[in-house]
Amino acid sequence: MSSMSRRHLMFAATGIAAIAAAPRLVFAQAAAPAPAAAAPTGPFTLPPLAYPTNAFEPHIDAKTMEIHHDRHHAAYVTNMNNVAKTNPQLGTAKIEDVLGNLNALDDSIKFTVRNNLGGHANHTMFWEIMGPNGGKPEGEVLAAIDRDLGGLEKFQNDFNAAGGRQFGSGWVFVTVSKDGKLAIETRPNQDNPMMDGKRALMGNDVWEHAYYLNYQNRRADYLKAWWNTVNWAKIAERYAAAKAGTLGV
Repeated sequence: MSSMSRRHLMFAATGIAAIAAAPRLVFAQAAAPAPAAAAPTGPFTLPPLAYPTNAFEPHIDAKTMEIHHDRHHAAYVTNMNNVAKTNPQLGTAKIEDVLGNLNALDDSIKFTVRNNLGGHANHTMFWEIMGPNGGKPEGEVLAAIDRDLGGLEKFQNDFNAAGGRQFGSGWVFVTVSKDGKLAIETRPNQDNPMMDGKRALMGNDVWEHAYYLNYQNRRADYLKAWWNTVNWAKIAERYAAAKAGTLGV
């Protein structure tokens, strides 16, 4: 065989190897996870976290916080901005007024607003009442817990039990009336006490996306650990606002 023929064979083999490798390279690139989509411009915005995503480790891991805030909550904001394009009144009304009057909405958007504006309201409250080094309940909040919920230990046990009993996805809340009375209530999916004319003092998310990376099916363990993330100073502010009639989301 001539040297020219051997060179041709070598080039051909090299070319075949490169072609064979190319699809694997394309597949590897395609399999990379896409970044979270940015919410479209509109009246609804994703509130930034007031703390780093790893602030609550080991109780809640940074990856769960990142996915929960940047993807799940962001999706509710995106969906509300999309529906507001053809229903601009949603972006100018107070969230509590919209959620408190869902039956006034057109049937074509009622389900979307219930789920996505409810999710936006719930999560906005959720990030607000959490914070590292959250302390302990004091003052009027502690007095209300003692008066209405049987003391801090009983309250936490009852709250955890209610969250554990919530079937499927949902939330466990502490509702607060205008006279400061507290009660433990649960809601399915992204329903919010505002839909019943009430206000949430605080609440915990028991959707699996809130805990599954660390806790899998051990919701009870997550509920217990979550108390390490509660910012009682912020809850005291919300309690004062509720008694003044100014508590919104």
